[in-house]
Order: sequence, then structure tokens, then C-alpha cells
Amino acid sequence: MVSVDQAAPEDTRGPGGGLRRDVGLIGLMWASVGSIIGSGWLYGAEKAVTAAGPAAVISWVIGAVAIVLLALVHAELGGMFPVAGGTARYPHYAFGGLAGMSFGWFSWLQAATVAPIEVEAMIGYAGHWSWARGLEHGDQTLTASGLVTAVFLMAVFVAVNFFGVRALAHTNSAATWWKIAVPLGAIFVIAAGNFHPGNFTSEGFAPLGAKGVLSAISGSGIIFALLGFEQAIQLAGESRNPKRDLPRATLGSVAIGAVIYVLLQIVFIGALPHSSFAHGWAALDFPGISGPWAGLATLVGLGWLSVVLYVDAVISPGGTGLIYTTATSRVSYGLARNGYAPKVFARTDRRGVPWFGLIVAFVTGVVCFLPFPSWQELVGFITSASVLMYAGAPLAYGVFADRLPHHERPYRLPAGKVLSPLSFVVANLIIYWAGWDTLWRLGIAIVLGYVLLGGYAWFATATGRPDAPRMDFRAAQWLPVYLLGMGVISAEGGFGGQGNIGLWWDILVIAVFSLVVYYWARASASRAEEIERSIDEVVVTEAPTH
Repeated sequence: MVSVDQAAPEDTRGPGGGLRRDVGLIGLMWASVGSIIGSGWLYGAEKAVTAAGPAAVISWVIGAVAIVLLALVHAELGGMFPVAGGTARYPHYAFGGLAGMSFGWFSWLQAATVAPIEVEAMIGYAGHWSWARGLEHGDQTLTASGLVTAVFLMAVFVAVNFFGVRALAHTNSAATWWKIAVPLGAIFVIAAGNFHPGNFTSEGFAPLGAKGVLSAISGSGIIFALLGFEQAIQLAGESRNPKRDLPRATLGSVAIGAVIYVLLQIVFIGALPHSSFAHGWAALDFPGISGPWAGLATLVGLGWLSVVLYVDAVISPGGTGLIYTTATSRVSYGLARNGYAPKVFARTDRRGVPWFGLIVAFVTGVVCFLPFPSWQELVGFITSASVLMYAGAPLAYGVFADRLPHHERPYRLPAGKVLSPLSFVVANLIIYWAGWDTLWRLGIAIVLGYVLLGGYAWFATATGRPDAPRMDFRAAQWLPVYLLGMGVISAEGGFGGQGNIGLWWDILVIAVFSLVVYYWARASASRAEEIERSIDEVVVTEAPTH
């Protein structure tokens, strides 16, 4: 048994040969940056300004700070435990089977539903071309031909993944260079001769006040746009030097993404012709043009740039969808390694690809086009699922700081005892701002997860399987209170709920509730020897580099 203080990266040589350690620092960072710069940059600035007016810049800054806090926590955990599908496994180590299964499901749900969002964005921008105008209805829902096209694109994502992680890293790296260059180029070219500072105040800086600023963070795609830093962590099992590279890739990707998105929002507001928002920011209008950035380029006389942006509208979302398809199979791989899912999810082909997880990712993506057929509806749902997944990391961090103080930490979070509970509060505020209409749907998805994963856990235990998870109900006693409590606060709050909890009071309620849950979870977590046992069950030996 490997000592927990000297834990090596897990043995990823699974039933079919295992994952391959082929990814370096740039590959890891570009996996995260490529996920952050996706459809969010194509739509985020427009959606945010219609919700909050020019104060959307403040929304982006708040969102960036929130993501930085969460990324800092993940950077330390990623260096401590360089395992595939890490976000699904930290709560497993800290709180045992029930919490691990729950956060593992949140992680998988988030990863599996991003690729369909990117497909929606690709189809939406393709409406510029006459051949693609029959793919969407006027309300941005898919037509029959649009659904067929969406299924085909999902199939392409899966097919590329079957070539293995090395081919995927090279493909994604090339796409990411393009994805960074195009928005930066658009920022400087559009701002050079079309920036009007008066746009920030002519129709009111914050027409919907603080509520507009806060609701834009979750509901307009800001958090969704900034998500993706965890992709480096999900690929930890395929990193050549995970303890050194994971923290660098995680924090570096957030820094790049945050700067680009804030600049995009500033330039988008400043470059708009006044006639496009003369009737108010909520009525922002691009007549006859598909896609906000390409539409803006056309309006200011940069037709050549709009052509580049329409091309990018395929590459940027496509690259993000590609890497999230990868992540979905790696999270299901981690779930299987922890005993929450059948072992077939941990089987790999000769290229080291978890093939069954990819097939399930494809089927799930296709299903997502049915109940959530438009980009905006999917964004609200996935933002909540994402932040629920991220909320597990601060909780686990607090436990490891308490129970495993001497564990090797290649990166150590400054002021972790303060930033960790603060990041949990921030995560819950983002969940709350998504609104009740989104959260009740997420609740149904959570119940479905308990049926699927809980059913398998019961079967594995009843049949005496050696990998059956240990459902530690004592260590997870806080979990049902946390999930139900967030639902009750949302239902009573002012973001789609009954409005019985006023603005600012709701933030105080969320903060107090979050801190109670945080310290309750920390106090009831698994004992140090149980955590060590959980780690040793999957952390065995260094996997070979191919």
C-alpha cells in the first residue's frame, strides 16, 4: 500500500491497456483554455449586456473573481491528487461513497451537457449562410434537419476522440491558438476606429440595477463562458508531470480567459452604433444578422472580419465540444474506478481511450437536444450543474487541510482557511442566481443520478462485488440538508422564486447557510485513515509514458 504522504499518480493501466501519459503543460493548459474560449465568447457579451446594460462589465469581473477563487482551490487539489476525473473524486476521498457519488454525478452531468451547447452555438451562427437557415425555428429551437445536423456534429466529436489523447491534444492545441487569436484580433480591430465611450451612460449604466448585474452572472452565460479550467484536472491521468503542470495549467487558463472576456465585453458595448440600443439595452437589435459579433463587425463596416468570425463560430465551439466530450469519458472513467459505475466505463481500447464512456457521452448529448433545444436554456442548466460540481472542491479542501496537513502539496493555496469557505459561499451564490426555473430542473436531474448511480451501488453491494462503494452516511449527513436547503432558498428568493427573501437579504442567507454547511461537513468528514484508504484504493503506481 502506498503511503498517503507519498502518493504517486494512479495506475491508469485499466482493463483495456489504460490511459496514456502523453500530455505536457501546453497540452493541459490548452485543454482548459480551449474549453473556456468556446461559444461563450460568441454570445456572452450580447446576452450579458441585454440583461445588465453596460454594468455587465461588473458582472464579468464578479464572475472572473468567483472562478479564480474556485480555480485556486482546484489547483492545490489537482497537484495533491493527479488522478483522471479529479473533480469527481475529491469528495469521494473526503466524505466517502454517498458524497462522492453525488458530486461525481454533478461532474459527469456538467461535462456531458457542454458539447450539445457548443453544437447549438455552431448551428446558430451557421444561420448566416442560406443553406443553414432551415436548421432553426424563429425561437432558436432546432428543426428536424437541425436535429440531424446536431447529431452528426456530436458524432464527429466522438470520432475524433477515438484517435487517442495525443491526437486530441494536437488537434485541440491547433484550434486553441486560432480561438485565442480571433477574439483578440476582433477586440483590437473593432475598437481601433469604432469605440464610443458615451455608450456606457447614454441609456443608463445599470438599467436593471443590482439584480440585473447579479442575474447576468449565471443566467446570461458569464459563468458558463469562464468554466473549463478543470479540463486540465480531468486529464491528470494522462499528464506527463501532473504535480508540476496541473496547478500551472489551471491558474494560467483562468487568467487568459478572464482577461479576454472582460475586454470583449468592454469593446462590444463601446463599438455598438447607438441605433442598435436606442430603445433600451433589453431591446438590443441586429436586424437580419446571425451572430452578435459578426453582426457588429458588419454594422461597423468590417465585412471581412465578419467572414473570419463566421468561420471561428465553427472552430471555437467545435474545439470546446471536442474537449468536453473527452472530459465526459474521463469523468465516467473516474466514477467506474471509484465503484459508482459499471467497470465497462473504465475499459480502454489500444489507444488508451475509454470507449464506452465516449459512446454514452454521444447518446447523452443527443438526448440533451430534446428537452433543452436552445443555447440560452442549456446555459442556465449547465451553469448550475457546473457550480454544484465545483462546490465539492472547497468542502474537500477544508477536510484535507484538517485531516491531511502533511500531505505533499506542489501548490499551496495562500490563506486557504479563508479562501476555501469563501469560494464555497461564492459557488452557492452563483447557483442561486441561476434562478428557480433552472434549479428545479436541476433537481430532477439530481434525482435521476441517484436512481442510476445509487441503483448500481446497491446492486454492487448486494452481489458482493469487490469494488462496491462504501456509502458513508455519517460523513455525508450534511449533504441532503445542503441540496434541499439551496432549493428552498431559491424557491423563496427573488430570482425566479416567490420573492419572499429580498435582494441583499438573500445574499446574507446564502452566506450564512453556506458557512454552516461548510463547517458541518468539515466536522463530520471521514477520518484520516479512511481518507488514506480511499486514496490508496486508486493511487497505486506510476503509469508508463508512451
